[in-house]
Amino acid sequence: MFKTVLFPIDQSRAAREAAEVVTNVVQKYNSRLVLLSVVEEAAPDAPNADPMMSPEAVAKLLENAQALFSHQGITAEVLERQGKPAFTICDVADEIEASLIIMGCRGLGLTDEGATDSVTSRVINLSPCPVLIVP
Repeated sequence: MFKTVLFPIDQSRAAREAAEVVTNVVQKYNSRLVLLSVVEEAAPDAPNADPMMSPEAVAKLLENAQALFSHQGITAEVLERQGKPAFTICDVADEIEASLIIMGCRGLGLTDEGATDSVTSRVINLSPCPVLIVP
């Protein structure tokens, strides 16, 4: 049913909590698992305080997540992309022909419009496939 599962991750608690659901779905449906982390482009005059703007931090996050799934007997592919998270997540889902995106209900990022329009809500509205939100 879910041939390819895309799991966008950041350093949020919501992403860590969603990992258990990802494990269950991938094992149940014998799905291909693709982990994605998006390095956000920093404004030239903005301080680099967001850990998701550091390629090194993102690479370490993906490495740790891949190890976590490996301990569960799941082989996970990793992708690191640069851009705006919601659009990048949906572009990658289309590119890999994901049949499901699983993500936490509230990650680290909000869109430029602020708190009322989170990355999660944007993904729900733009996704080319079903999105499972883990509260």
